[in-house]
Amino acid sequence: MVTVQVEFLGGLDVIFNKQRQYKVTVEREDMYDVDVGYLIDYIVENMLENPKDKDVFIEHDTIRPGILTLINDTDWELEGQKEYVLEDGDVVSFTSTLHGG
Repeated sequence: MVTVQVEFLGGLDVIFNKQRQYKVTVEREDMYDVDVGYLIDYIVENMLENPKDKDVFIEHDTIRPGILTLINDTDWELEGQKEYVLEDGDVVSFTSTLHGG
């Protein structure tokens, strides 16, 4: 079990009940560590206000291009992306960089 802070920024909060920050406790039923990939699945299954909005957040089983994903203020690509094993107190931020004009 791990407790992390999850942030939805750049307008993403609209599909997550208009709330920008959550404290999320995630536990796996198997004995594996909670990694970012598991957290993303948890977010999609439990936190999206409307399941139809999944395409705004996910594309091809990963975070949609145009959404900057940070783990403790570091680009998730430098941290192993979905394989990064979360620790209590980690901060995972999702920021949409796509804006209408």
